[in-house]
Amino acid sequence: MLKQILVAAVVVGSVAVTGCASKGKKNTAPPPVSNTDSGMTGYGATDSNVSGSGLGDLASQVASKKVIYFDYDSADLTSEGQATASLWARYLAANPSVRVRLEGNTDERGTREYNIALGENRANSVQAALTSGGASASQISVVSYGEERPAAPGHDESAWSLNRRVEFVQQ
Repeated sequence: MLKQILVAAVVVGSVAVTGCASKGKKNTAPPPVSNTDSGMTGYGATDSNVSGSGLGDLASQVASKKVIYFDYDSADLTSEGQATASLWARYLAANPSVRVRLEGNTDERGTREYNIALGENRANSVQAALTSGGASASQISVVSYGEERPAAPGHDESAWSLNRRVEFVQQ
């Protein structure tokens, strides 16, 4: 229920407008959404796993950053997306037994085939950032859902901006 209220508040309050899988003007990424339903407990992710790093509670930090949003028709990481990927890369490097699935998503515009490919390209971009940041490729799997799993209902920019994303699912 809290997650639905949070998503509704972001959709209603969203000022940033972006798109996904057809020609058009690129826009900025949507405002950050805090995902507190992390599922991060029970994985041994504590400060002791990052000894001497000065990163604070790394598990809590990644738990609040489970989504990277993308600009319209793009698989390029925004600066905020790069920061989130860097945080996850440090977490994965410090916790080699942790596995994560990157789920690529798009909005409803474009063909099914195009959106599957774009979702995969987005997840692959995040994977490349994670491995260049120190995570092992064996810790990461990639899947694309294209437009099949929207985060926000609707057929407008505020919904589409929330659907253009890669989600981190810890396994």
